[in-house]
Amino acid sequence: MSFDVGGFLLQTVPFARTLGITFDFAGDGRAICRLPDRPDLHNHVGGPHAGALFTLAESASGAAMLSALADQLSRAVPLATTAVIHYRKLAMGEVVAEGRLLASREEVLADLDAGKRPEFDVAVDVRNADDVVVAALTVTWTLRPNRA
Repeated sequence: MSFDVGGFLLQTVPFARTLGITFDFAGDGRAICRLPDRPDLHNHVGGPHAGALFTLAESASGAAMLSALADQLSRAVPLATTAVIHYRKLAMGEVVAEGRLLASREEVLADLDAGKRPEFDVAVDVRNADDVVVAALTVTWTLRPNRA
């Protein structure tokens, strides 16, 4: 039985559900999700608000991370520690975010197995319907070992 990463995130992160984020794919350290074009999510220039774009990208980063490491949830809590976003172009319409884990699962688990708190990055590109990158985000994640 496979783990439904998108369903898990929408259940545990109600704000993503409120924005109407949907997940197209999550697997092998990658994830793709989308934000609908809704007037209540628009900013003063008619595109998705920067906060909505950030939430979409952060959701893609979490899904990419979980697609590789969800089996570790019984022993560690994933936490975003930092995020840097670059808004590159005005986004209009529906946007799609693709996240990709930049570390290997083996690297992350080696640190966790050694009793360390691994830190690793997930990069995300947010694209418009013309496949133009409108925002880019890098999130640094850690796995905090559960306390005994």
